[in-house]
Amino acid sequence: RFEREARAVAALSHPNILAINHIGVEGDELYVVTELLEGESLADRLQQGALPVRKAVEVAVAIARGLGAAHEKGIAHRDLKPANVFLLVDGQVKILDFGLAREVTAASGATATQAALTDPGTVLGTAGYMAPEQIRGQQVDGRADLFALGIVLYEMLTGTRAFARETTAETLTAILKEDPPDLTTTRADLPPALDRIVRHALEKNPAERFQSARD
Repeated sequence: RFEREARAVAALSHPNILAINHIGVEGDELYVVTELLEGESLADRLQQGALPVRKAVEVAVAIARGLGAAHEKGIAHRDLKPANVFLLVDGQVKILDFGLAREVTAASGATATQAALTDPGTVLGTAGYMAPEQIRGQQVDGRADLFALGIVLYEMLTGTRAFARETTAETLTAILKEDPPDLTTTRADLPPALDRIVRHALEKNPAERFQSARD
């Protein structure tokens, strides 16, 4: 399954998705060789605080373009978060671990991933960035990535996580039942239209969100 996912992502060849150059096996270990990136992750950049509105929009648009290309091929990321977005020194944006995150075994309590790949109702993703349908263990599609993009854009604009709480359980409950604080209370320079875009991406019901990354 891991190899099949890797080959599917390798075939995407999109400027906003990390390129996979080679897939091989060494002994019992499967490995992938990717392009070399120079820069920093969005997570590292956000440690310095919120991004300028223009920069946040540019990054979000680049992510949406990468998501759209993958969704058109039937591949959903399922673990989009700042740590999986890379900002290159030349300004380019790359999505990392596209389509591969669901194949990785969880190493910490912060991430719940799929242990048995064929088990129904299994939760996968990172707690603060999962869509409600992911938390419920329901089948997900690209619209879950759009919910995560809404969270990432909110964080880029405010410097804070939209649904962060003291515990993982409280964070998941907030995603299911609460709305994040108003963006306009944090950013007076925020265009109202951008606030509406974030809100639309963060609709609890996937049928009420943007229906595609192209949208």
